[in-house]
Amino acid sequence: MDSQTLYEQRNKIIAAFLVAAFIGLFNETALNMAFAQLIVDFKTDASTIQWLTTGYLLTLGILVPLSGFLMQRFTTRHLFIVSLLFTIIGTVVSAISPTFILLLIGRIIQAIGAAIILPLMMQVVLMIYPINQRGAAMGKIGLVIIFAPAIGPTIAGFVMEHFSWHYIFWMSLPFLIISLVLGLKFVQNVSEVHPVKFDVLSIILSTIGFGGVVYGFSISGKLGTFITAEVMIAIGIGVIGIILFCVRQLKMEQPMLNLKVFSFPMYNIGILMVILVHMTILATMVLLPIYLQNILLLAPMIAGLSLLPGGVINAFMAVASGHIFDRFGPRIMVPVGLLLEIVALFALRTIDVETSVYFIVVFHILMFVGISLASMPAQTNGLNQLPRHLYPDGTAFMNTLQQVAGAIGTAVSITIMSISTTNFVRVNGKTADNSFAGSIIGVQHALTFALVLAIIALVLSFFMKHVQDEKSSRRE
Repeated sequence: MDSQTLYEQRNKIIAAFLVAAFIGLFNETALNMAFAQLIVDFKTDASTIQWLTTGYLLTLGILVPLSGFLMQRFTTRHLFIVSLLFTIIGTVVSAISPTFILLLIGRIIQAIGAAIILPLMMQVVLMIYPINQRGAAMGKIGLVIIFAPAIGPTIAGFVMEHFSWHYIFWMSLPFLIISLVLGLKFVQNVSEVHPVKFDVLSIILSTIGFGGVVYGFSISGKLGTFITAEVMIAIGIGVIGIILFCVRQLKMEQPMLNLKVFSFPMYNIGILMVILVHMTILATMVLLPIYLQNILLLAPMIAGLSLLPGGVINAFMAVASGHIFDRFGPRIMVPVGLLLEIVALFALRTIDVETSVYFIVVFHILMFVGISLASMPAQTNGLNQLPRHLYPDGTAFMNTLQQVAGAIGTAVSITIMSISTTNFVRVNGKTADNSFAGSIIGVQHALTFALVLAIIALVLSFFMKHVQDEKSSRRE
């Protein structure tokens, strides 16, 4: 397909990706609302059930780094079809699972599909949209990346109120089939295939490195502490694996992931902003449902509905912010967005048992408006500075670190909450009232952690420059 035809078909091509990515990211959080029922159905405990999320994130952490290699070795169309087939198979296996092990296997198969589709979608946008229109296209991706996991608990809460957890998966299936049909009709190859060497040692080091870090932080969230041998060994081995992986790539003539992407300053700022914002998003997505259900004692469906307006507003703002970015660039909108996020988090960290649900709804909306103005524009600006031959590597690193950041943000926030609660109870005595009060303080401290991340992102945003044309993208 020639470039003119690709340009004319671009909206149809990206539509297939958006549907697939939405379901992949929806699956990341939707099942959280069903954990209480899954514990009963499978006659197990919370730490075991948590592996349904940990396993999903761990698979993403391991496989997303390989996406750069896959995107250079295989065609866009083949990778799209394979990713959808993995997601569909994983969804069906999960939906019919009579045992916990089979459900976990289904979740891992789903994650394999998501690990391919997310970076592939970003690469396709970079290839088929000119630089002055990428903001709007990336805004649609931002809609999916933030809206899908945000709306997951709301939809799952409704499903759990009226049906069983199996229907969380069954309801995803028609959308995946629609995406596959759209992809078969419209998705074409948008980049050249290169005979990149499959380096087994790089694969092993990447798996150990990113997998170790995600696993270490994930179990710290379950254990409620960072100071255990299991956590420190896992993270330590992961860090060593990542260092060795990077050293290996620098020594290879044809690296699986090209570290030259980090020679572009706006890309580095963009990736740091993505890490900080995504850690904040995932932290609040875990903390606010806990607060609404365990402290305000709302039913899962009501708790989910309370967080729905923020997700809906974000859906509109993500697209609008893309158009604003194309016209004005990131230098004003990103700091303004982060200031709104900081105001919202500063307010949310004061919540207690007397706080109104409406207070949560208003500042949750404000937080997501700020995130919409900051996250995807920073990411787009960074990717715009890369030359075309580094697009696969740039999107692979961006998506990898985004997933790792999400896992770390979730785990650290839960750990801070657990440590704060435990310390309060230890000092004041183990009573039901003190446990309840300790839980409130735990949520407040964890939201303070999210606030600190947003402040760091704001400082970084002042160093951002607008990549306005293709000149910096031609740099070799």
